[in-house]
Amino acid sequence: MSITVVGSVAFDSIETPAGKRDRCLGGAATYFSLAASYFTDVRVIAVVGEDFGRRQQAVFDARNIDTRGIEHTAGKSFFWEGSYLENLNEAKTHNTELNVFAAFEPKIPDAYRDSEYLFLANIDPVLQRRVRDAMPDVKLVAGDTMNYWIKGHKAALLEVLKGLDILLINDTETRMLAGNNNLVQAARAVLQLGPTALVVKHGEYGATAFFSSQSFAPEKEKTEFPFRAPALPLEEVVDPTGAGDSFAGGFFGYLASQPALTPRIFRHAMFYGSVMGSFACERFGTERLQELSRKEIDERFVLFRELTHLD
Repeated sequence: MSITVVGSVAFDSIETPAGKRDRCLGGAATYFSLAASYFTDVRVIAVVGEDFGRRQQAVFDARNIDTRGIEHTAGKSFFWEGSYLENLNEAKTHNTELNVFAAFEPKIPDAYRDSEYLFLANIDPVLQRRVRDAMPDVKLVAGDTMNYWIKGHKAALLEVLKGLDILLINDTETRMLAGNNNLVQAARAVLQLGPTALVVKHGEYGATAFFSSQSFAPEKEKTEFPFRAPALPLEEVVDPTGAGDSFAGGFFGYLASQPALTPRIFRHAMFYGSVMGSFACERFGTERLQELSRKEIDERFVLFRELTHLD
């Protein structure tokens, strides 16, 4: 089944203890679509400038990602420059240039309107809401946001949350959105805002899913209890920039590849999210995601299962 993702396709300049890369392909929609493409068909809605050329397009084409929704316009693509020299869990931003992204108005191709899954990547909640409203018949909707939108655009964000099935944010954002420093209490408060499930990302420590009492009823399981997926201890983290978006792509891509959404499928999706996030960290930008095989992904999934096997 097809996923439509709306978000950023960008260029990043990144410096970590492992080295530096200038203007490598990045953006939330890029990482998400590459990770999800190993599980299902992906369609992208984004905007790029004249600096997005054949080499960048080839990255999407190699994974058979549908890019008819990427608008090409005059100017430069969104650009971000940051470093992780002090803390690999937190980027230090040095420069952000919105460029053509500043005037982004998502346009949904007619060919995308039969998509059954929709992912609203980290963009202005006003734009997220427009895309959600324009695709009312999707089967499942998930989304992301960040502290900037929570602080300065909360009213618009709250409207988006009413239309989400699953929200994926980190622990700091969860506490900020709820106004509560206790993560469990904050998660419960966020679920009352609309989502059926909340996936809280903890960086190198994995992710936790919290559920409302009515979530995923097909199986008789107490899904109101949280579920924790681990992160793989990596000998070297080269670049964590796309880990969260790759987690989202692996997670949602796996969900879309399954015939039904059950608690068991949701748990497996959490593990596949962690798998894709771990691969993204192994090279700069999207380099590792471009060269993966499904065999490698499934082998690492088995490794993740072993990490949590008790008996």
